[in-house]
Amino acid sequence: MKLFSESIEVENAAERPKDDALEKLHCGGCGKDMIADIAHANDSTCPYCGALFRQPAYKRIEMIVDSGSFIEIEREAESKDPLSFPGYKTKIASEKTKSNMQEGVIIGKATIKGQRTAIAVMDSYFMMGSMGTVVGEKIVIIAGFATMNRLPLIIFCASGGARMQEGIHSLLQMSRTTIALARHSEQKLLHVNVLTHPTTGGVTASFAMQGDIIIAEPKSLIGFAGPRVIEQTVKDKLPEGFQTSEYLLGKGLIDRIVDRKDLRDTLAEILGLHCKR
Repeated sequence: MKLFSESIEVENAAERPKDDALEKLHCGGCGKDMIADIAHANDSTCPYCGALFRQPAYKRIEMIVDSGSFIEIEREAESKDPLSFPGYKTKIASEKTKSNMQEGVIIGKATIKGQRTAIAVMDSYFMMGSMGTVVGEKIVIIAGFATMNRLPLIIFCASGGARMQEGIHSLLQMSRTTIALARHSEQKLLHVNVLTHPTTGGVTASFAMQGDIIIAEPKSLIGFAGPRVIEQTVKDKLPEGFQTSEYLLGKGLIDRIVDRKDLRDTLAEILGLHCKR
C-alpha cells in the first residue's frame, strides 16, 4: 500500500471563498480526497485509513515539543537569488504564501517532556525542502547553538535535495552542515535525525545520515538519486522496496522505524537516556 501522498496545491490560498477552492490532499492509501487543514489537524494522517501525508514543519513542532516551549531562531532569514536565476524570486514569494514559511527549515530550542533540546524541522511544502544557502546556514546556526549551549540536537529531514536555482552555493551547504555537526559531535553531544518522506539528494549525502541515532518514519523514500534515475543508469530493475525506510533498516543504514504517533515518546526516551537534565 502506498503510504505517502502528494498534495494538490492551490494558488492564492489566502482567498478561499468556496469549499471546492480549499486545498485538497489525495490519499494514496484509500484513494479518498480530503481538505488539507483537516488532515494536518490529525497529525497529517488520513482519518480514513491512517496513511501518512507530508507534514508541515510548524505542525510537526506542535506535535513533538511541549506546548509553549518552542522558541524559534532566525525566523526571518530568506533566500536572495545569488545567481539571478530566472523566475526564482517569484517562485520564493509564491512558496512563502502557500507554505506560511520563510524558507525550507525552521530552527529553535524547545523541551520534549521536560528534556531540553535544539531542533530543526525541514518542510517539504516549501520548494520540496530543497537545500539552498539559507537552509544550510540555518542548520549550521542551530548546530553551533546546540554546541555552545551543550544541548542535544534533533533534525527532522525532508528534502528533494540541493536547490538548483542556487547552483554551487547550494552544494557548498553539504560540507558546511557536515563540519558544523562534526564539531557538535566532538563535544560528545547527542545528535538524532528523523528521516521523513522524502529525504533525498544532497541532504541525504550530508547531514541526514550523520546522526548518532537515525530514525525514520514508515515507508519514507530515502536515498540520493531517485529510483527511476538509478534504473536508467544501471539498466536493471531495482529490488522491491528499494530506498524505503524498511529496506534501509534491513541494510543497517538506519537504526529504527517509528510511527509518527510514537515519535514524541520515542524522542523523549532517547533524550532521557543520553542527556542530563
